[in-house]
Amino acid sequence: MSEQRDCLCADLDASSVDREVRLCGWVQRRRDHGGVIFIDLRDRSGLVQVVFDPDRVDPFAIAESVRGEYVLQVLGRVRMRPEGTLNPDLPTGAIELLGLEISVLNSADPLPFPIEDPDTGEALRLRYRYLDLRSDRMQRNLRLRHQVIRALRGYLDDREFVEMETPVLTRSTPEGARDYLVPSRVHPGQFFALPQSPQLFKQLLMVSGFERYYQIARCFRDEDLRADRQPEFTQLDIEMSFVEESDIIAAMEEMVRSVFADVLSVILQDPLPRLTYAEAMQRFGTDRPDLRIPLELVDIADLMTEVEFKVFAGPATTPGSRVAVLRVPGGAALSRQQIDSYTEFVKQFGAGGLAYIKVNRIADGINGLQSPILKFLPEDVVQQVLRRCAAEDGDLLFFGADRARVVNDALGGLRIRLGHDLGLVAEGWQPLWVVEFPLLEEDSEAGRWVALHHPFTAPHPEDVPLLESDPGAVRSRAYDLVLNGTEIGGGSIRIHQSAVQQQVFAALGLDEAQAKTQFGFLLDALRFGAPPHGGIAFGIDRIVSMAAGEDSIRDVIAFPKTQKASCLLTDAPGDVDAQQMQELGLRLSGVAQAGGKATS
Repeated sequence: MSEQRDCLCADLDASSVDREVRLCGWVQRRRDHGGVIFIDLRDRSGLVQVVFDPDRVDPFAIAESVRGEYVLQVLGRVRMRPEGTLNPDLPTGAIELLGLEISVLNSADPLPFPIEDPDTGEALRLRYRYLDLRSDRMQRNLRLRHQVIRALRGYLDDREFVEMETPVLTRSTPEGARDYLVPSRVHPGQFFALPQSPQLFKQLLMVSGFERYYQIARCFRDEDLRADRQPEFTQLDIEMSFVEESDIIAAMEEMVRSVFADVLSVILQDPLPRLTYAEAMQRFGTDRPDLRIPLELVDIADLMTEVEFKVFAGPATTPGSRVAVLRVPGGAALSRQQIDSYTEFVKQFGAGGLAYIKVNRIADGINGLQSPILKFLPEDVVQQVLRRCAAEDGDLLFFGADRARVVNDALGGLRIRLGHDLGLVAEGWQPLWVVEFPLLEEDSEAGRWVALHHPFTAPHPEDVPLLESDPGAVRSRAYDLVLNGTEIGGGSIRIHQSAVQQQVFAALGLDEAQAKTQFGFLLDALRFGAPPHGGIAFGIDRIVSMAAGEDSIRDVIAFPKTQKASCLLTDAPGDVDAQQMQELGLRLSGVAQAGGKATS
């Protein structure tokens, strides 16, 4: 295997008895039991128990001196463990190694935290990430990441996709989030941008005739972070020529099913369910529905148009607004304090409050119900609401009435919260496709239309004439793959005709000159025989974190940033000295000179 060792710890079992083997690894634990020293030696494969007897004076003396995380080389003879000392929880628990020789390859200072301590704070773990990565959990997570990427590559390689690299230093283009900018020394005053995605380059590769491309791509976005976001992240980028939506969806379904089967031994349903964007928003209040939660929103605006209760009647008769109800089976058992906490929860989404009705006993009519709003609603309307949402005794109805976005966000978020609080989340995996997204959405603050996905997404052919007259009604040829309420992949058929791309740019408020300045190279390429094409990108960090059962993608990335986009290990970002700044023609505003650092 190597000159330093001839096997791994986990290679040893009962069939290895009486073999002399040489191992290398770290000291997981050292124990002194009445003059006999036990060392649990760990390498990448697992660990094995090594026993040192005092009759071997020199090895015993060295074994006495070692401490946790020392790096050792051990020569020993494999033997069965004595009766009553077997460890069934350990793959090597039936055998042990009688230590014959031992060498300390390196010592270790006292650790800042125990390697396997689950209570160690994340800041300390990230500061000493190389130690944290020795833990069984992190070793397992990163090996799982490797297995997922290997399976993805294998699937695509077998289907004639070509893996290609695209530039990391590129031009800044408006794609949603802020760019990370890199100043150019050769071109003073000008900047490269780190790519938010390889979007434009992979489209150019389709124009180039490669037809099937993929890349495990590093992407960069300067945006506010959370558990499933990092300033630099990894995605699987895919593009295909001469395809329709159904072709890409079918191929990607097969790929995802293949990876789940090979890596997790999980069989996903075939085919995966599909929802239109409109249906997902109507039933779940989100375009990323978690189908494991059996709660749905029900529209009741048509029942509220004539009531005197203006809280419901106003939105019921206002375009762009919504009145909906969320039925919670057995929810009548919730206390007033619990209901008040949910009321506070929905306020973070802009909701003014949370009306409710407790359904104690339907057979008793209005007397079987309990709610502060009953006095404002006619009994026949209440009965129609109960029938429409199929209410039963013991249920609780939560209501949302406001602008559609507020209702969707509030009741959609409440649906997820209730699902987890009440133990309604089913086990397993529930993937689905969401299709037929709107092409554009209105940015009310900026007073203009913006791309819901990105400006290169193709509009539905039937809706192209609406780009000028009714942009909000234009459907896109986009599709997202959602898994347990998390978007893990998203893509679209792209615009492959220069004239259509110009129309979309115009709808986004970009005139011809602006479009030429920002995307001239793409527009030029589309005029030279660009084929119909489309693609998708999958968030590898998200997929692996979900497969590993982790809440944060930081726990499946070897060296992640914190939520403040800093690296505690390397103390990045850091200062740059004045000479480097001068070479780049840069000057920091409002920063005092300190210890040779850049001047203001």
